[in-house]
Amino acid sequence: MASSNHSSSSLNDVKLTLPSPRDAGTPATLQLEGGEKEEFNYSKRSQWLRAAVLGANDGLVSTASLMMGIGAVKQDIKAMILTGFAGLVAGACSMAIGEFVSVYSQLDIELAQMKRDKERATDGGMDKEGEENGDNGEEEGLPNPLQAASASALSFSVGAMVPLLAASFIRSYRARLGAVITAVTIALVAFGWIGAVLGKAPVVRSSLRVLIGGWLAMAITFGLTKLIGANAL
Repeated sequence: MASSNHSSSSLNDVKLTLPSPRDAGTPATLQLEGGEKEEFNYSKRSQWLRAAVLGANDGLVSTASLMMGIGAVKQDIKAMILTGFAGLVAGACSMAIGEFVSVYSQLDIELAQMKRDKERATDGGMDKEGEENGDNGEEEGLPNPLQAASASALSFSVGAMVPLLAASFIRSYRARLGAVITAVTIALVAFGWIGAVLGKAPVVRSSLRVLIGGWLAMAITFGLTKLIGANAL
């Protein structure tokens, strides 16, 4: 009987030590949590990263396409530069305003959701300290409309300056078009590579996607403008 009690006691002890496997699983949980935290950091980065990379790419492609389009019907360097500069100013303003409105709308939605969560927490009896800590943590992750708008306008301007600078000092028409295409090609690959590295995406695939998209935009703009100009429409 004593032996039976002792055996039973041993089994109970074994059950009490079952947290050991749980402890062994803790690093995996922490690792998972760590992975989630790291992934969350990338998602927080996505706001300004998206605005900056897309802004630079849009500035580069749209301005280069405008310059190629006007270059298809006019060989004058002044017309090409003025067209590119107008595209830079208009595009930077458009990107900034659009990004500001978009991110501000997102901010309003998240603030409204925080207010509803706060009201539910108050009704549920959450203590004031825990509520304030939760609010502070959520507020740190809120989107910043001014930051997104500034990043978008600045990056658009940086991208648009590439074809402008490439064409500014070349008088020969064919050489000017070649310089614009070459500069834009290098910049497209660079922007695709930077976006892939910062976002932890496949570098080659991202660069090729950006490059092919930019080439298509320039080719379509040049071809259609040439067609319309030739038909005097």
